[in-house]
Amino acid sequence: MSTPTSNTSPREGATRAEMWFDPACPWAWMTSRWLMEAQQVRDLDITWSVMSLSVLNEGRDLDADYRAMLDRAWGPVRVLIAAAKEAPGDDEGNTTRKALYDALGRRIHLEGRGSGDPQALIAEALEEVGLPAELARFADSDEQDADVRASHERAINLVGDDVGTPVVSVNGVSFFGPVITPAPKGEAAGKLWDGCVLVAGTPGFYELKRTRNASPDFS
Repeated sequence: MSTPTSNTSPREGATRAEMWFDPACPWAWMTSRWLMEAQQVRDLDITWSVMSLSVLNEGRDLDADYRAMLDRAWGPVRVLIAAAKEAPGDDEGNTTRKALYDALGRRIHLEGRGSGDPQALIAEALEEVGLPAELARFADSDEQDADVRASHERAINLVGDDVGTPVVSVNGVSFFGPVITPAPKGEAAGKLWDGCVLVAGTPGFYELKRTRNASPDFS
């Protein structure tokens, strides 16, 4: 099984972070963009891991449009898991997962193609990051599902089953979120990270929340 359990070789002095994402989730995309910004101004080692909205919502009574989205969402996470297994190097596929997530996410969220043919998106994304085209076959196969579920369950076991994506782990303490729009940039991203480190280091801290009144702003 290839799902990561941590960064393999964290830099000395770096803060260890892990984010679980589903490429279909716009809020996870926002959070990932914030983490990328934070990494520019803080010393972070980030592991990028897969979770699945399709697994999360199994057995739930959902409207037809959302169910159709979840059916499409299986393909990208399966291919992400398969691609990481083929990745060269010693980072357990982390670099490959991130590059493929970026390529998929740009097409789904920035280009607004999430409701289209997932096979086309996957094929383009694989080509962009230089991965074998034959990996696309896993999108319509259940061969990778055990590992998809294992990666997903690792996140849920850390935060509980009443949350969704994204999940972020800060020095081994995990939370749902942060849910943000637009993604902070520069030092503002670093300050939000500092706040996450603070609450993660506070024993007994569980939740801050308010009702969302804005949609994801991808600008």
